[in-house]
Amino acid sequence: MRSKNHRTVTTREVHDLAAGWIAEYLEFGDYGRRCKLAVLISVLLFAAARAKSIADACLRLRDAPCGQTIFNALAAWLPLLAVVERRLNAALAAKLPSSLRKKRQRLAIDLTEIPYHGQPQEDPRELRRGKPKGGSTHFHAYATVYVIRHGERFTLAMTYVWENDTVRDVVRRLMQKVREIGVKLDFLLLDREFYSLDVVRYLKRAHYPFLMPVVRRGRRPKCPEKARGPWKFWSWKRSGWATHQLQNKGRREMVDICVAIDNYAGRWGKHGRRILVYASWGIRRATPGWIRETYRKRFGIESSYRQMNQGRIRTCSRHPALRLLFAGIALILRNAWVLIHRMLLADRHGPHLRIHLERLRLTTLLLHLQHHAEDLLGIADPCTRSSLTATLP
Repeated sequence: MRSKNHRTVTTREVHDLAAGWIAEYLEFGDYGRRCKLAVLISVLLFAAARAKSIADACLRLRDAPCGQTIFNALAAWLPLLAVVERRLNAALAAKLPSSLRKKRQRLAIDLTEIPYHGQPQEDPRELRRGKPKGGSTHFHAYATVYVIRHGERFTLAMTYVWENDTVRDVVRRLMQKVREIGVKLDFLLLDREFYSLDVVRYLKRAHYPFLMPVVRRGRRPKCPEKARGPWKFWSWKRSGWATHQLQNKGRREMVDICVAIDNYAGRWGKHGRRILVYASWGIRRATPGWIRETYRKRFGIESSYRQMNQGRIRTCSRHPALRLLFAGIALILRNAWVLIHRMLLADRHGPHLRIHLERLRLTTLLLHLQHHAEDLLGIADPCTRSSLTATLP
């Protein structure tokens, strides 16, 4: 299907959208004679496009300041972590389509952990501990809320996750930011990490419908048919609905349970039955197949983290605000990519959009940003490159 726009998305347009977005809401400024605002942002976008460090970007750009100058500029601008978080969230919410505020949206919340090798900057709570990943058990952790809507899969907000933050605290902070930007909730899709009585109680008290997997805890029963607690749902032979009571230290909360059973049928090289058990509240009791397919859409937030890492500036700095800034810039670039697809590259049929991701991949957008910085500041690396444009068919 051909687009009706018949125009070209140029490297300059991609750069101007991303650079203007970042400059307006992050409030960067000039730093000395050689490190003007345009140069600073171009270096940041070049480093993000290559997923490399600031020092690497300055070595490869002929007319860029040295890496220390860029770090001095960032240090002079860098406010407290809470201020950085507030500005990043203002940027993420700035260009959301108005249609997202007209109807209730399905949202997903999740945490991402970036492995860290080193000591905290000032506060030991800056680092969270977890299962080994990337050769470390210490992480800088961030949580995001993401809208699950075809063609408008924007990251709405993000927050820094401290060591002593509970998952309930994370959900509460993110949902407060969602209310502030005016997006109404249909229901939440949460990972198994959020399956706890505290989270369920908070969501029910706040009237936030939710859907999440049930977690089996404790020793596997010897006789599944006589199992008690959540284990009994894995002994079912047919899909269906039930209720279950979560208990912890005398507190109790009821949730609806959906058991969805199907066959692997050779998928992922597996055979036999697959039993999926979900906890929900405030969602109509639809077919188990609908519940299973609806929950699968939550995995889009996992893809957003993979894309974030494709455009995240690498650093060995211990400063949590700087690391948060680099993760936030990557999410802003991803939102810019979604916006370009929605505004310029999608085919419109009345109120409906048909998205064609093949017309501009995220990696291609990052190459646009890299090549514009090279055009602006020159290439110190002797390797040559070819020009790049993304043309609408």
